[in-house]
Amino acid sequence: MKNQTIVKKKFVTNLVLIILLNLLVKPLWIFGIDRNVQVLVGPGEFGLYITLFNLSLLLNIILDFGITNFNNRNISQNHQLLQKHFSSIVLLKFILAAAYGLVVFALALFLGYTSGRELNLLAFMALNQLLVSFTLYLRSNIAGMQMHTMNSVISVLDRALMILICGLLLWGRISGFQISIEWFVYAQTAAYLVTAAACFLIVAWKSRFPKFRYDRKFFLVILKQSAPFALLTLLMSVYTRSDVIILEKLINPDAAGIYQNGFRIFDAAYQFALLFAVLLLPIFSKMIKEKQDIHELTLLSSLLLFIPMIALAVGSQIYRTEIMSLMYDNNIGESAAFFGILMIAFLGMAGTIIYGTLLTANGSLRVLNITSAIALLINLMFNLILIPKYHAFGAALACLATQGFAGFSQYVISARKFNFGLNYKLIFKLIIYIAITILMGIGSAQLEIAWWIGFLGLLMAALILAFLLNLINVRGLVKMVIKAE
Repeated sequence: MKNQTIVKKKFVTNLVLIILLNLLVKPLWIFGIDRNVQVLVGPGEFGLYITLFNLSLLLNIILDFGITNFNNRNISQNHQLLQKHFSSIVLLKFILAAAYGLVVFALALFLGYTSGRELNLLAFMALNQLLVSFTLYLRSNIAGMQMHTMNSVISVLDRALMILICGLLLWGRISGFQISIEWFVYAQTAAYLVTAAACFLIVAWKSRFPKFRYDRKFFLVILKQSAPFALLTLLMSVYTRSDVIILEKLINPDAAGIYQNGFRIFDAAYQFALLFAVLLLPIFSKMIKEKQDIHELTLLSSLLLFIPMIALAVGSQIYRTEIMSLMYDNNIGESAAFFGILMIAFLGMAGTIIYGTLLTANGSLRVLNITSAIALLINLMFNLILIPKYHAFGAALACLATQGFAGFSQYVISARKFNFGLNYKLIFKLIIYIAITILMGIGSAQLEIAWWIGFLGLLMAALILAFLLNLINVRGLVKMVIKAE
């Protein structure tokens, strides 16, 4: 019982730290830099960028091959393996990088991206994915060694550097400099390079980095053990990121750019929720190995994620037009039509973040891959049927069906594997919370006040309601942070 209390204290403390750091940096990047670049270059240019970005992202599993998730779980349970495996895995990742480059450009040519400009952009985006993959692998070692404070700081380093560089480029417009997609990509490359170098120095110091060692037998063992993680990552990436590519190919780059209007906030929420997975994977892995009860931590993390996301989803649906009007000047009606749907779909993504992470820590990769494969089929079927007729709105509906299935199925599987009983009292409280939040949202929209006051008021009222219903025990959370060891 004492061990569980300590684990919860450390989880909450590190969660508070990583959320505060990310709230300081990532919203500024997403809404201050990324959004401004899109407005300046236009939906067509940004549509081309986001399509090529997603193309490079879909295939980055070749760069990683599940090594990061496997390594995070492995190092969390066996710290001594860092020094033994680090140099060999680094060499293996360079070999995988060469394979990734060949496959990315082969697929790009097959899809018709043949101009010099498109291939130049793709080359730098592929390099960016290499640097991101390398950084995530290095961070998996840092997290696996339970260095959560260091990991939290590094998690925002790349975005902080991008804000600085891109901010200077945007400021340069005053003297006549015009930012382009190319400069936007180059700025990301510089930031990722510095971050990867910093992570490498930290892990190399901890592992007493030996010489590179080519060990074919070791490589095959690692790839075999990582293969289920690789397949899972590939399936999830495709059903989450293929919408934009299908839109660009079936409709045009403008449609892909318009879809990004609504998807940007979905992606921001995903980056926030991913912080839970980053913290929970090594903690769950260690607790499962030591046969500790994970019920309380799972419930705590679920409520901390779902409660604010439910309020955000309701508010985003009710104030969808006003939010899109605030962020963009064009295509507001079309963007608002699907934005609210995407934010409701995110609740399914939140389920995947918590329960998919728990199943990954448990090594339940086979069942995760089966559910993800079904989710992929659902996504492709809905996209191919709905996008030609409804464009971005159809892609949002496909996202809702896909994420809803993935999140709910992984919750059901987790409940069976870990014997989560039905807490009828909690379910009743959640129903009351959702119903009252919806009614408050509808009521706030009827008041003769500025919409943003109604939106923020709804979020605050929903948070207070969660405290009153004891869905979030603020006193207990504060005690955990104050007394954290």
